[in-house]
Amino acid sequence: MRTPSSLGGKLILIMTAVGLVATIGITLLLAGIITPSFTTLQDRAVAAHVERTPAALSDYAADVESAARDYGDWTDGYSLPVRPDAVFEPEGFSALGMRDLGVDGMAYVTAEGRVAIARWRGPATSADRRGMDTQFAKVIGEIDIAQVLRGRRSDRFYARVGSSVAAIGVALVRRSDRDRGARGYVVLARVVTAQQMSDRLKRDARIDLTTNGDTYSVTSSRSKLLIAVPIIGADGHAVATTRLSISRDVSLLGRRMLLLAVAGSTMLLLLVLVVLRRMIARLVLRPLHRIEDHMQRVRVSGALTLLEEDERRDEIGSLGRSFNAMLRQLKDLREQIEVQSFDLGRSESAVAVMHNVRNALSPISTILSQEIAQTPPIDRTPIDRAIAELACGDLPEARRRKLAAFVGAVIEAETTNRETTRRELATGRKAMAHVLEIIDQQQRAAHERPALEVCDVSDIIARNATIARYSQGASIAFSFPAGPYLVMASRVILSQVIGNLFGNAVEAIDARGTGSGSITALVAQSAGRVTIQIRDDGEGFSPDIAPALFQRGFSTRAHKSGGLGLHWCANSVTAMQGALRLESDGPGLGAVAILTLRAGDQAMANDIESRISVTTGSAEPRPRRP
Repeated sequence: MRTPSSLGGKLILIMTAVGLVATIGITLLLAGIITPSFTTLQDRAVAAHVERTPAALSDYAADVESAARDYGDWTDGYSLPVRPDAVFEPEGFSALGMRDLGVDGMAYVTAEGRVAIARWRGPATSADRRGMDTQFAKVIGEIDIAQVLRGRRSDRFYARVGSSVAAIGVALVRRSDRDRGARGYVVLARVVTAQQMSDRLKRDARIDLTTNGDTYSVTSSRSKLLIAVPIIGADGHAVATTRLSISRDVSLLGRRMLLLAVAGSTMLLLLVLVVLRRMIARLVLRPLHRIEDHMQRVRVSGALTLLEEDERRDEIGSLGRSFNAMLRQLKDLREQIEVQSFDLGRSESAVAVMHNVRNALSPISTILSQEIAQTPPIDRTPIDRAIAELACGDLPEARRRKLAAFVGAVIEAETTNRETTRRELATGRKAMAHVLEIIDQQQRAAHERPALEVCDVSDIIARNATIARYSQGASIAFSFPAGPYLVMASRVILSQVIGNLFGNAVEAIDARGTGSGSITALVAQSAGRVTIQIRDDGEGFSPDIAPALFQRGFSTRAHKSGGLGLHWCANSVTAMQGALRLESDGPGLGAVAILTLRAGDQAMANDIESRISVTTGSAEPRPRRP
């Protein structure tokens, strides 16, 4: 989030932050007090339900165990379980008998652990009953009853029989109280239902045949707690799960109390913040806005009128009096600056023009020096001798042909030399025209912002690269794009800026002392802006001094003075709605000048091209320099 720029916004932001921190602190404090208390109450309620559920299951199974123990205390008249026959089954394991006992299944297991008889009550058809008898016998047969009892007279556990969960009671079968020997085991089973558990627990309960481990678990939802209590089997592991659904009344009550407490404290803080905001706006912000408005009027109109002072004796009143004192001093200084600015501006403008003219005249001086120092390609004496021999009539033919070839070669060399001289002079003439154009431009726009037009920056780079090759004695390899790339700029000023940048690059290469180097110009266009990079492999500079390179009077070379070129270039580019910066990785690693200008309008450029073609009488566009 951005920090507001106004003082009022900052104060409001600070007060809001203080309010938020205070609200969060109060919320955490209340949450640390209220929430744990109600959570403890809820945990105790859950623990009570967890304790009651196994107790209810145990009581339910205890009834079945008691019935099995009573049924196992046989008298002398009930000796049939020891040697069961056809009469024993209907008498001892009849449906009526199981109903009287209140069980759903009965079984007799011999002392050796073999299931002698197993019957299940419930299914309507005989086939279904036989199937349930088989499942019940299988469940009992998989249990080691002797291991379960461990010498006790009876025991109880739970088991799954088909799709039901039954409480199993196991007891020894004895002849009489005097006969302590075991005659086998009687097993009674009673199905436990969700309704029975709900009645015992006074809670909504259900029996789930799936298991989630041998320990209870509690799952929370938005408004309820789901408690899962395992139903333990004979092997000590869960065979099913009793699930309870408990409303979270206690925790919901605690949450409501917390919300009410937080809401109350938040409203109180908001009220305090509103009062503080109004007081700050009245005592601080409104007087500061009055001073700010007066400063804006001074800035827009330029009239240094004084602020109306009030009778306040606090910091705001002192600020107003200090502001009026500053305005009085500024009024005096303005008169002095206006007198000095005209002379200074005229001096800087003249120095800048001379600097650019010097850069443009430097190639002309180099070309003229090369022409003056150039020696004739062939000595005149051999030529005169050859012409005299050709004038003789008795000259042999072979000699005549050799002399004619010699004279032709001399003429060709002289022609080549003249052509080279003509090209160099043409380059000098362009440089001279550039100088005259600079002077003319300076005269026409001495007190105006440069008029922007559509320029082909590739053409300007190519022309200045041709001139820059003659600036120093080093051998420079230039590389630049073929273009075209259109920009909005003053063509003359842009040419001077690029010429200055090329001149600085050549000086950096010459200062490195290798005698050769390269300058590469790259142009790219993106989002309505054209970026020009002029990269050299010269001496470079430290990145720390990059911001100072455009300061007036700064130079990286001790033997030079001035430092006007880059200062003027930066100001000129800024006047053309562009930007200029210099970058380098360090001394000896070269440098790059990055010039950014607004992209030119292609339609306007096409219109200019068409008008030029009409003026010259040609329908074909002008060829561009490579």
